[in-house]
Amino acid sequence: MSSHPHTPPAGPGDAEHVDFAVDLTSQEMLRRAQVMAALGPDWDPVEVLRGEEQAYDLLYSGLDAEQQRLYDDLVAAGVLPVRGGGHAAP
Repeated sequence: MSSHPHTPPAGPGDAEHVDFAVDLTSQEMLRRAQVMAALGPDWDPVEVLRGEEQAYDLLYSGLDAEQQRLYDDLVAAGVLPVRGGGHAAP
């Protein structure tokens, strides 16, 4: 019995390795259809994004001097995106 040079020989109690593949394409399409059905016909992705932007504007508004400095440092480091011309909204 010859073995592949990179595969150790099977010993007593060792199971053979079998390659197999599972195609989950149909399950993924079903999952996506169910998500869209759950969102409903009135779901507006553009409006959702606008709402998220407004929430971020509120999150970074009214910062004190130390918070603003930290915010500016995080923007400069690329951790947070630039908002409001590079400063958090007043």
